[in-house]
Amino acid sequence: MASPARPAPAALWALVPVAVLTAVFLYPLALVVRQSLSPDTGGTSLQAYTDVFASAAFRDALGTTVWLAVGASAGCVVLGFVLALVIAFVPFPGGKVVARFVDVFLSFPSFLITLALLFVYGTVGMANGLWSDVTGTTGTGPFQFLATPWGVLLAEITYFTPFVMRPLLAAFSQLDTAQLEVASSLGARPARIVRRVILPEALPALAAGGSLVLVMCLNEFGIVLFTGAKGVTTLPMLVYGKAILESDYPAACVVAVVNIAISVGLYGLYRVVSRRAGA
Repeated sequence: MASPARPAPAALWALVPVAVLTAVFLYPLALVVRQSLSPDTGGTSLQAYTDVFASAAFRDALGTTVWLAVGASAGCVVLGFVLALVIAFVPFPGGKVVARFVDVFLSFPSFLITLALLFVYGTVGMANGLWSDVTGTTGTGPFQFLATPWGVLLAEITYFTPFVMRPLLAAFSQLDTAQLEVASSLGARPARIVRRVILPEALPALAAGGSLVLVMCLNEFGIVLFTGAKGVTTLPMLVYGKAILESDYPAACVVAVVNIAISVGLYGLYRVVSRRAGA
């Protein structure tokens, strides 16, 4: 009687995902790192890092990227929490449809939201057109903020808020309503119920959604490009400018490596904090 076939070692099962990961991510990343260390004169050097770090353009782009990402994340957390509260706990007609629309919204490309804002608040958008019709003035209207950092911030908050709402709605759906009923029967006002009962239960989901938005905002390219905010240069925009417009590939790869390092570092920090918090 033939002996049963021995199962393949576990290491063999890992070869396929490791090979795919290497081909689509690790190898291209290694090429970017190598290019950042390879000046046009040949050889290996850190000169590209020295030049980029010493440039005012890089420091300005880094500062702009950080404050836009932090500002958008804070706005998304506050707005997403309020909207999720309304959808989950305030009964109104069409509430379930709105909750389903949040899921659909997550599939929209970022440039589509920016394009919609341009139709409303752009130089020749609806708001400026309505202003001209009402006042009878000609020329540009008063709504010119979309091509400024504040316009980029508005677009990012508009687009990324559902990424905070989705985990919050999932957390609220699992909340024991008996706690809310007991708190209400004891005379607690809605604001106190939110602060003492709902918010502690929502903190892990809020942290997860906010951290995801922070990382995504750090790497956002389409929104900044489509708003036409020429005075707003983020790290992804700087990579585009260095690689496509200036053909300075070592410098572009240096900025890309810095952007990746920041994103990975923030994700690692989030994992440590969430693990200690029991999220």
